[in-house]
Amino acid sequence: MGSTSLRAASVFAGGVTVTYFVGIDVGGTTSTVAIGNEDREILKISDQFPTRSTEGPTATVEDLTNAVVTELQNLNRTIADVQSIVIATPGPATLDGVLLTTPNLAHPDWVNFGIRENLQTRLSQAGGKPPVRYLGDGQAAALGEYVIRTQSLRWKDAPPFDPKDHQPDKLDSLFFLAVGTGLGGGEVSRGKVVRGCEGRAGHAGHVFLPYDAFRYDHDRQLKVGNAYSSAESAISLTALTHQLGYRLTLPQWSDHPLNSLDCAIKDKAKQLRELAAAGDALAIELFDDQAAALGVAMLIINYIGDYDLLVIGGGVCDLSDELRRRYVKQAELAYYRHALDGFRNLPGLVFSRCGDQASVIGALAEAYEET
Repeated sequence: MGSTSLRAASVFAGGVTVTYFVGIDVGGTTSTVAIGNEDREILKISDQFPTRSTEGPTATVEDLTNAVVTELQNLNRTIADVQSIVIATPGPATLDGVLLTTPNLAHPDWVNFGIRENLQTRLSQAGGKPPVRYLGDGQAAALGEYVIRTQSLRWKDAPPFDPKDHQPDKLDSLFFLAVGTGLGGGEVSRGKVVRGCEGRAGHAGHVFLPYDAFRYDHDRQLKVGNAYSSAESAISLTALTHQLGYRLTLPQWSDHPLNSLDCAIKDKAKQLRELAAAGDALAIELFDDQAAALGVAMLIINYIGDYDLLVIGGGVCDLSDELRRRYVKQAELAYYRHALDGFRNLPGLVFSRCGDQASVIGALAEAYEET
């Protein structure tokens, strides 16, 4: 839908603009809401708020509705002023937003839950009936990265462009790997997000990695979904937690300070970024291993798609500058070491310009598309 028709649909008596668009990103841990106007400007991206996914989908849908209402109220608007909403969640899911068995949404009520339809119903009870559509979170992240890089959606808070970034002058395609609790993926081709025939495209976290992508046999034994030795079992917070628990039992790490902490191993894993930034050898080793596995995963992906740009997103974007440089170097070395000669001309891998906000920006961008 062009900007002219958006404006035409957004005025009422007196010429007051009332059209808004909403994107929602649901993560296994936190969720976010973004609101844009008819001029394709991002007006607000909310703070992250707890998803409460372990309490089931009803609690989550209620929280999402309340968050949308609150953010609109902060703009002196209501749901009645919204023309379109897109919700993005972890998958797999159908094109219509019926969630299948989703590793990052653990409550049994999530299985076969129609989150798009249920959110639509709950929003109508809150005073509005904008159409709600669905997009996988990895697909949304890829689209979010694309629209910010091509400036087809304007974001005044976008970080400045890095002159060392490898983005080509004409960007038509990219693949995005989001390293978080799990490992999401998404593709943009010819400027459009790729959804696949049943909405499942982009599940790169579940491709298989070669034997030498793992340092120890224990690292290969993390089952994600229905498989071992997948990309997600090497490149995710879940993977770091699995690997850290084992390495702390090894003699060379017996006196590591994390062994003296009385907390869950997942909470210890969440401290690895700070430890790596401080030069901790174990934390650096774990991130080096993850980066190398990511480089191999990106090579496998690029063999299939031959993209203009390969983007690293998710929580690793928050690493310190020094660690980011080390991380991408390790990933590129692994990519080049394994690549066929014809694929060694890759200029390099890049970090996301949107970080953790890529998915919610992509959901918002998709809301502008015609229903």
